[in-house]
Amino acid sequence: MGYTEIERRDISALEVVSAGEERTIGLGAVLGEAAGPGLVVLLTGDLGAGKTVFAKGIAEGLGIDPAEVVSPTYVLCREYTGRLPMYHFDLYRLDSAEEVYEIGWQEYVDGRGVVVVEWPDRLGDLSPVDALTVAMGKEGEHTRRITMAAGGEGRGACLDRLRRNIGGMTD
Repeated sequence: MGYTEIERRDISALEVVSAGEERTIGLGAVLGEAAGPGLVVLLTGDLGAGKTVFAKGIAEGLGIDPAEVVSPTYVLCREYTGRLPMYHFDLYRLDSAEEVYEIGWQEYVDGRGVVVVEWPDRLGDLSPVDALTVAMGKEGEHTRRITMAAGGEGRGACLDRLRRNIGGMTD
């Protein structure tokens, strides 16, 4: 089993089920391939839901070796060089939006790269309204339900490209 598209609500939302880590990386890679400068991806889900695995896929789609991508929990942000730079944040250890602001958040969001954020609830009011939110939930040992929602017209277009690109990958 690969990907199964669950529901086509509208252009601004897509829900799929991924049957394993390789598929989750593949889905992230398709997103990375569709990404343009300034994309902010907010990854939500419990510990072990696959957020870092999905980030590895985005990196792959940007031409970055996914094996280099590790959770930035203890350094807050890791930077990777690919077709576009990728800034991978893990805000788990932060307590407030003020702490996020102090690490130079705005410089990354206003930049030319792709920003990937784990634990985006720490952003508070700093969360971009046009971000692409990816909610991940465990449905079994290896199965993940992944819901992507676009926060703006530009992100809706990215999500539409993603939907077309995974069309050939669905079961």
